[in-house]
Amino acid sequence: MATKIRLRRMGAKKNPFYRLVVADSNSPRDGRFIEEIGYYDPTKQPEVLKIDEEKALKWLSTGAQPSDTAKSLFRKAGLLAKFNSKN
Repeated sequence: MATKIRLRRMGAKKNPFYRLVVADSNSPRDGRFIEEIGYYDPTKQPEVLKIDEEKALKWLSTGAQPSDTAKSLFRKAGLLAKFNSKN
């Protein structure tokens, strides 16, 4: 089973927020997921980004591939630097 770390859209129309989830690569964007590892709210000033570092690093080390947006959020949070320094 190939896993991906990606965003799941939640919230009302024109007022989205996103949850960072680990999901099977074949499941739909807002469909079934394995685990929730954080959230991102771009509508607030300043933007809110909360990621459970322990869970994220565990999934990255087991081979989960982050989407482009998830990768940029990890970079913002400093998680990619931590993950690359461990390997």
